[in-house]
This record gives sequence, structure tokens and C-alpha cells, in this order.
Amino acid sequence: MQGNPAGPGVRGGRGTGAGRGAGLGLALVSAFAFGGSGVAAKPLIEAGLDPLHVVWLRIAGAALIMLPLAWRHRSLLTRRPALLAGFGLLAVAGVQTCYFVAISRIPVGVALLIEYLGPALVLGWIRFVQRRPVTRAAALGVVLAVGGLACVVEVWAGMRFDVLGVLLGLGAAVCQAGYFILGDHGSDAGEEAPNPLGVIAYGLLIGAVVLTAVSRPWTMDWSVLSGRADMDGTSVPGLLLLGWIVLIATVLAYGAGVMAVRRLSPQVAGVVSCLEAVIATVFAWILLGEHLSAPQVIGGTMVLVGAFIAQSSTPAKAAAEPVAGGMPDREGELSPSRTTA
Repeated sequence: MQGNPAGPGVRGGRGTGAGRGAGLGLALVSAFAFGGSGVAAKPLIEAGLDPLHVVWLRIAGAALIMLPLAWRHRSLLTRRPALLAGFGLLAVAGVQTCYFVAISRIPVGVALLIEYLGPALVLGWIRFVQRRPVTRAAALGVVLAVGGLACVVEVWAGMRFDVLGVLLGLGAAVCQAGYFILGDHGSDAGEEAPNPLGVIAYGLLIGAVVLTAVSRPWTMDWSVLSGRADMDGTSVPGLLLLGWIVLIATVLAYGAGVMAVRRLSPQVAGVVSCLEAVIATVFAWILLGEHLSAPQVIGGTMVLVGAFIAQSSTPAKAAAEPVAGGMPDREGELSPSRTTA
């Protein structure tokens, strides 16, 4: 999820065959872990938990586990308050809230594919707000992603999905784009670049505080967690699903993503993270019985290819005028390897 934190040993594994292999494995672990979040959350939502309560449980639980790291990097509170606030509000609270409420109304795979319009929205920000040129390949990626979205939501059928669910998926994409844009904050600070683990820890803490005020967890039906939830005909303990969401789909996913980017470039890790949408769709297909039609599969492929092109068409550092395709190719930055869901 983040690049080089300017800590000891960060660059040692990058560039070697063993380091790249380990980084690729960690990136795949992160993608699998993140991809299972929606599949574990949806049965809890259908069992009676409010989507906002599920988000709060996920973020608050992970924040407690990451609390020691927040204390270790407490200097970030005074050095990078804007970055921490933006990360907590967009990359944590915003993305997760929009995504979890979306999957309560539309299929998991559809919601995540819509969220992957984030890289395309970043290019729109760069081109029309920052007024910087983008490559033709990056523009092609945007066209593919938008065309794929039209297939995923089946616009020719008058959009069969819940309109609010689709809008919430787009909200997740906007928050994801904001996270990508925040990734360039402080990336040129060298040894002063913010530590990515510290940013994650404070992002979770800030997100938990915001979600506490919004979700009001004291109104939660806690009995759902001690009971069982239905996963396409299979009864699963609620606490097991919650443990997966907090420990695997959040703590392990974020941690593996950080270690992956330490061994790979942010762009490579970001491209591998595109597999998350595929993994989530397959999990939902197998475990929840959420099948996608042939046009939706084709559209989803177009979205992922568009995201792939958008994230991998960044120019070399030496370019005098960066022609943006996705994230800047610098070490020490927050990379697009999750966020998301």
C-alpha cells in the first residue's frame, strides 16, 4: 500500500530476484486478503448488522491492533497532520463505508469493479484540475474502464442494479482516487518521507473515530456476532466472519501490501492489486452464489484492463514534465496497493 518509508533495509530486497519474488508473493497475499472482505461482511449485513456497524467493527478492531505502531510514529501527528486526516477520511472511512453500504444493495463483484474506476478518476484530476497532459495509453485506459463500467451495470437494460448502490460504488471510487492523489504528498521528502505503517495506523485510528460518530455502535445488535450467519446455505459463526474481516482482510492485507511495495515498485504492486476485484468476484461467485452474466464478465475485464493501463503507464522519473498515467514512480510514497475494500 505504501512505498519506501525511508527506514533501514527498505531498499535491500528491491531489485534482486529473490526480493521481487517475495514482493510478488506478498502482493498476492494482500490481494487475496482484501478480496475476501466483502464476502465475509455481506453475511453479517444480511444477518441484521447495519453496514456502517460492520465497517466500524472492521476499522476499530484493526485500529486497536495497530495502536502500538501509532504510538511509535506519534511524531506524524505534528509532521503530517493533513496527510493523516486525508488518509483516515478518504482511504479508510470513505472507501470502506461506501463499499460496505454498496455491497448491501448490489453484488460484491459489481461494487468492487465500480470502485476500480479510481485510477481513471485520478487521470481526470491530473488532466483537468492540474492541467497536465496524460499519455495516450492512459487515456485508453480511461475509455476502457468507463466502457467496462457500462457493461457491468448493464446500462442497456435500464441499469438493473440499485441506483443508490451504484452511486455508493462510485463514491468508493472517488475516495479511492483521493487516496491515490494523497499518495504523492511528501513523496519527495527523502529521509523525511512519512513512515507508511505509521500512516496506516493513524488512518485507521482517525477512521475509527469518525465512524464512531457516524455509525453509533452503541445501537448495534451485538447478538448477531454471537450467533451464526448464512453464507449461501452454509451456517457460519458471526465471530469467525468478524475475525476474518479484522485480522485477515484488514491487518494482514495492509501489512502484506506495505511489505510488497518495499520489494516491488509501487506501480507493480498497484497492478497486482487489480487482482483483488477478480478474487472478490470469484469468492462471491463460489461462497455467496452471486453470478455475473457474460456481458458483466466482459465489462469487468475491461475495467481491470483499464485500471492496469492507468496504473502502469507512468513515465520514468527523468521526465522533465511528468506525463501522468497513474501514481508517480518514486520511492517513499504511498502507492495504490490498497486501499480499498
